[in-house]
Amino acid sequence: MPTVLIVDDDPKLLKMLQRTLVYENLNVLTAGNGLEALPMVSSQKPDLIIVDWMMPKMDGLTFIQKLRDEANQTMILMLTARDAIENRVEGLESGADDYLVKPFAPAELVARVHAMLRRVEARPENQTVAYADLSLDPATREAKRGDLSLSLTVTEFNLLHFLLRHPRQVLERRQILNDVWGYDFGGDDNVLEIYIGYLRKKMEAGGHPRLIQTVRGVGYVLREE
Repeated sequence: MPTVLIVDDDPKLLKMLQRTLVYENLNVLTAGNGLEALPMVSSQKPDLIIVDWMMPKMDGLTFIQKLRDEANQTMILMLTARDAIENRVEGLESGADDYLVKPFAPAELVARVHAMLRRVEARPENQTVAYADLSLDPATREAKRGDLSLSLTVTEFNLLHFLLRHPRQVLERRQILNDVWGYDFGGDDNVLEIYIGYLRKKMEAGGHPRLIQTVRGVGYVLREE
């Protein structure tokens, strides 16, 4: 049974979310803020974390950043009433894998949760894929750019794996979102741009040339310049 950790300082919302996800046959843990949740992540190792942005003691943004700084790759869904584009970008740049704006329908939350858990449980083809000096081994979850080892989150790994399965092929944004995010993506398209940026930063460390090229008005292509 997958385990979901919900981190929110609103007791009523916390109870509603817990009841909703327990009904979905999930093991649900709860915490009132990021400071309380951090040791639970280490001890309970949840498959998915749902975290509110605005909380006392340690807000959601700081909580996510601390996890990512520690190379924790647990999938994270951020909840927030902040719906401006710049807020969504900030949330995703902190390391969240997806973003849901309050108020939301419980059915939408359930759909996002199941989609994200399917991404965690999915087992990519075990065959190593490679292009140029870039390689990825789904069996060991290792990715390398030449001698450079790439430390990737679940979403970064899945995105790179998809690109490596289609080298030199121009991929439309919607095609990438639907495949990598695991459902008919209805969120902000900025999520893809942000994660492409994450991969570029890691892949281009040490002066490596760019491999993920932007095709304006269409999407992206894995191709040498």
